[in-house]
Amino acid sequence: MAREALNTPAEIPAELDRWNWGAFFLNWIWGIGNSTFIALLALIPGVNIIMIIVLGLRGSRWAWRNRYWRDAEHFRRTQRKWAIAGLIIWVLGFVAAAAMIVTVPMTMKNSGAYHISMDAVRANPEVQNALGSNISDKFWIGGSVDIQAGGTGSAQLSIPVQGDKGTGTVTSNAIRTGGQWDVRLLVVTVEGADAPIVLINKDQLVIPNAAINM
Repeated sequence: MAREALNTPAEIPAELDRWNWGAFFLNWIWGIGNSTFIALLALIPGVNIIMIIVLGLRGSRWAWRNRYWRDAEHFRRTQRKWAIAGLIIWVLGFVAAAAMIVTVPMTMKNSGAYHISMDAVRANPEVQNALGSNISDKFWIGGSVDIQAGGTGSAQLSIPVQGDKGTGTVTSNAIRTGGQWDVRLLVVTVEGADAPIVLINKDQLVIPNAAINM
C-alpha cells in the first residue's frame, strides 16, 4: 500500500492538525510508537530542545501520515493516551527531582560533620560577636557528604548562617575514620567583614584575607 494511501484523506484533517502533547512530552519514545523515526533526533544533544518543539508542532501531521488509522476518532483517542502517559511521566519526574532536591540538604544536615561544625560555630565567641546570638542555618546548604564502607568518608560543606547581627557562610571540610568525624577546616565568612573567622585549620591551608590561620 502506498504511503499516501494509508489514511483517507491522505493529508491530516484540519481538526486533528494541532499541538501534540504526547510527541512533546515523550518525543523519541512517541516517535517509535508512531512510526515517526525523525523523532530520534531528540536524542542528539543540542538538537533535542529544538526537535521536541518541532515534534509538538508537527507531530500530529507526521503520525497521521506514518501510521494507519481506522478513522479520526481512532487517531484522536490514541494521541490522547500518549499525551496522558507523557504528562504522568513528566509529573512523576518533577516529583522525584523535587524529592531529591529536598532530600540532599536533609541528608547532609544529618551527618556528624554538620553537627560538629555547627556546634563549634555556635560556641565560638568571635562568631557570636560578628553574627549575634541565636545563630541558625538556612535550609539550602551546599557541598557533599561521602561515607564509605568501613566507616571512612569525607565531607565538604558550605552552610549559610544567620544571627541577630548578620549573616555569613560556614565552610567545613572533614574526614571520617573509624566512624569518627575530624573537622580539618572550619571557617566563617561574615557578610560585609574584611576577613574570615578561622576556627579550625589543621592542615595549615592558606586562607585569603584571614587574620590568623589556626
